[in-house]
Amino acid sequence: MRLIILAAALGMTVPSFGRTLHELQQDFVDLKFGLFVHFGMGTYLDSDWADPEAPLSLFNPAKLDCRQWVDGARSANMNFVCASVKHHNGFCLWDTETTDYNAVRSAAGRDVVRELTDALREKGMKVMFHYSILDLHEGILPKKIEPYHADFIKAQLRELLTNYGPVTALMIDGWDAPWSRISYEDISFDDIYKFCKSIQPDCLVMDLNGAKYPAEGLFYSDIKTYEQGAGQRIEKDNSFLPSMACYPIQDTWFWKTWFPAKDTKDPAAMVNDNLVPMNRVGCTFILNVAPNRDGLLDDNALASLKKIGSMWNGKGKPAKVAETGAPMTASNLAKGCHATGSWSYDMYIHDLATDDDFDSPWISNKEVAHLWLAVELGRTQPVNAVVITGVKDKRLNRYSIECRVNGRWEKVFDGDAPTDRRVKVHRFDRRYADAVRLNIDDADTEVGIAEFGVYNEI
Repeated sequence: MRLIILAAALGMTVPSFGRTLHELQQDFVDLKFGLFVHFGMGTYLDSDWADPEAPLSLFNPAKLDCRQWVDGARSANMNFVCASVKHHNGFCLWDTETTDYNAVRSAAGRDVVRELTDALREKGMKVMFHYSILDLHEGILPKKIEPYHADFIKAQLRELLTNYGPVTALMIDGWDAPWSRISYEDISFDDIYKFCKSIQPDCLVMDLNGAKYPAEGLFYSDIKTYEQGAGQRIEKDNSFLPSMACYPIQDTWFWKTWFPAKDTKDPAAMVNDNLVPMNRVGCTFILNVAPNRDGLLDDNALASLKKIGSMWNGKGKPAKVAETGAPMTASNLAKGCHATGSWSYDMYIHDLATDDDFDSPWISNKEVAHLWLAVELGRTQPVNAVVITGVKDKRLNRYSIECRVNGRWEKVFDGDAPTDRRVKVHRFDRRYADAVRLNIDDADTEVGIAEFGVYNEI
């Protein structure tokens, strides 16, 4: 108890224990609505992806007032603010020892994260951070990842999760996306995820990977994510996972010179087409409003936020979150491995089930009586989880899963499919195997397997 009191007195983060993932997911869904803020070098360059060598003298918001941002959020009945504390160009909005490329060393000479978190806590609102793994300034780039890059990322995350009090959620960007090309093997998701949880166990870790992974499963994220500005859309009638959708009320994420003279997106559409239907299916909506070069929200944006608040008071009954189980955070051992099995339909051959693409399935041939699919892992490896991602309208009813251990097949599951949904997660006692096989006993039609994932969760 003395340690907790001392830590609190020193302003250090005091992690809380005993909160389940399900409880944290429900808390997040209960928040319903929040403000997203992108502010940095891009603000001064009319660019979302700012020049990573832009001079520090450029960042100089003469009238910076984070309390104005918070008041704008409150006028819309929002419950939190998520700040993009480091976007892809690497400029940091906080007082960091990891790089000189930060707001304190800029012309502004201010710790924006400190000012914002203080303003939020004054009003009793929650704090969230958006953070990019991709870092153009530091050279954390595809095909150029070095071991020390993970240490650099951890050092920055340690500062953010230690020096600014409790953080409700960390939204990670620039990772495992087609445009970033930094994979979970290049920089281990499992390692970073567990590192964050070791500092703040109650901080939800989200990765903006919603475009790649199926809506029916939690892969590499505590919360399912949808970046609507990138074309990702939640299925409002069918979604059941706790989720987040983000969208800018202006044209783009960072401020542009034409924003003050141009109407924002329709406030009524933000409420009726986004906020209300999303909340109904357990999705929290995060609306981006970009501060201008003075460090203030534009008048037209503030007016839109106020109008949203007049149409939505946030008092409706929150959606109840279903138990999701832990997200899959380990690397997929089957990714890119040789796959084989029973005869396929046309061009939909076996390797499509291990190509890390959920839109390209192996499809069985309906002429075959005994259907099976196997992946060769290349060497003996520890295995304790298998995730089968099927194809819509090609449902698996009953099957078994086997691991090849010392040349013999050991059954780790045999029975009815645990769910009718596309994603089926199987966790079991660890085996040391060099291959894993799926034997299909009963299916509605020919079988489609989008991905056959094999994992070792630690």
